[in-house]
Amino acid sequence: MSRRALTFMVFAIAVSAGCVRLGFWQLHRLSERRALNAMLAARLTGTPASVSELARDSATAAFRRATTSGTYDFSNELVLAARTRQGSPGVNIVTPLRPAGSDTAILVNRGWVYAPDAMTVDLSRWHERPAATVTGYLLAVDGSGRGPVSAAMHGRVVRRLVRDSLAHRLPYPIAPFLIVATDSVVTAGDSTPARLGEPVLDEGPHLGYALQWFAFALIGLVGAAVVARADKRGTLLARPRTVAPRVRQ
Repeated sequence: MSRRALTFMVFAIAVSAGCVRLGFWQLHRLSERRALNAMLAARLTGTPASVSELARDSATAAFRRATTSGTYDFSNELVLAARTRQGSPGVNIVTPLRPAGSDTAILVNRGWVYAPDAMTVDLSRWHERPAATVTGYLLAVDGSGRGPVSAAMHGRVVRRLVRDSLAHRLPYPIAPFLIVATDSVVTAGDSTPARLGEPVLDEGPHLGYALQWFAFALIGLVGAAVVARADKRGTLLARPRTVAPRVRQ
């Protein structure tokens, strides 16, 4: 076998081996994604438990169905900017809920409302009954974070919820998690934001990526086989014979 063919084959096989490894890595990530989805589905379809019960083990509280009662504090609610719904710009309204007998408030993401600039909204139009029982699922509130939190000069508009930042905005402590309200009960005189749905539990692009990597590996091996066969026949990168021109005498 020629040196040129051998070099190409070694290169093609090495690249194919790398592609196979990346393909199995994507399959491993797919397996992890499926396991996570199964865990989240079990939590999201469970019977709602009281927030006080779930708070005993905050490490496993995320995405569990929860319910709690209290009074909304509309004077300290926040606007979570740049949230889209079906392609339309808007915001999420996050309102502190004050449970009776507790000095710690629980943030409630009450849902989405339309805002042309994805920031400005008349909050007074979206007040529900102050005394409320909220049902939804829990999400952790970041303890701290980097990057800007405020989205505008207005103190109620934020890009994301960070406990360290919220501590300076609210006059009372808040729980380390919030409730994403999913109940859609509307009573007379209320104006309820569009409730957020449960998170989409898809498998992501991992299977497609794995198939692509395996296809690349197959292409590399086929290329190596073609080169080996051509080299054996003596036609690998064969150069055309140069015929010297005849010189007339």
